[in-house]
Amino acid sequence: MTETTNARKIAFATFVRRALDDARAMRAWSGTEVSRRTGVSRQTINRWVRGDWASDPEVERVVAFCEGLGLNPTAAFTALGWDRAAPQPAGPTAPPMDPDVEALLRRLVDPTVSDAEKFHIRETIRYLAYRPTMPVDVGKRGRQAG
Repeated sequence: MTETTNARKIAFATFVRRALDDARAMRAWSGTEVSRRTGVSRQTINRWVRGDWASDPEVERVVAFCEGLGLNPTAAFTALGWDRAAPQPAGPTAPPMDPDVEALLRRLVDPTVSDAEKFHIRETIRYLAYRPTMPVDVGKRGRQAG
């Protein structure tokens, strides 16, 4: 293994370790929960942490890991020594952002907002994002409460 490859493995392992530590500290996620939320297996994540990979991690897995944890994949690409100037696969364009969602995102990055409040915002969003879909009562469809 070349010195450059070893340095890249150490840098990426450090990036993944910090991401996992943050997920545990800020969101109280276990390794299983990180795996579930990112779609990357625990075995793969553990190999990344150990630097135990023969060929570079797949771009799609790195992106899924980062997006599942709310991280910018560019940081992971930098740790891996990937050229950020190289064209990245074009994903679907995001729909316009709801103003209320924008307001929540601004609060999450605002340094004057307490960590406790940010935690509650994330937990509420997480609850809403993963709750089961409510069945529609055919007889009441279209009527408003009141």
